[in-house]
Amino acid sequence: MRSLEFESGMDNERKIMVAIFWTNRKAARTEGCSPFLIKRIKTPNEIYTPDGNKLLKLNGEIMADMVQTLDTGKSIPMEFHIGEEKLNVILSADSYSVSAERSPEIEEEIIEKLEMEFPKKFPSLCDSFKPRVVPKG
Repeated sequence: MRSLEFESGMDNERKIMVAIFWTNRKAARTEGCSPFLIKRIKTPNEIYTPDGNKLLKLNGEIMADMVQTLDTGKSIPMEFHIGEEKLNVILSADSYSVSAERSPEIEEEIIEKLEMEFPKKFPSLCDSFKPRVVPKG
């Protein structure tokens, strides 16, 4: 497991999106075009998992719960799958940890990129990513 502590002026919703985006982006380098699946998000209020064969998306309720969790100083454990890789992430308002089951080098790549992105007020984030993980409406 690799970890990083950071100071950031960005809001917690943007931190969530940056953490998920760069976790996905760096894992895709080794896992190719495999779908990025959010398998579990745990907050103090709820454990979010996909329903049956549906994909878990960050709807308004889930995002609000995640932001509130970070606002209150608590951490959010998350589990992602991409190809054969399983990633466990823990995000708080000022830290991020990642553990990769098959390819530990992914951990270092993610941490290196987030060390550059979290301190920015407006980090790099692909415009097409948010609509894939956050449903419209």
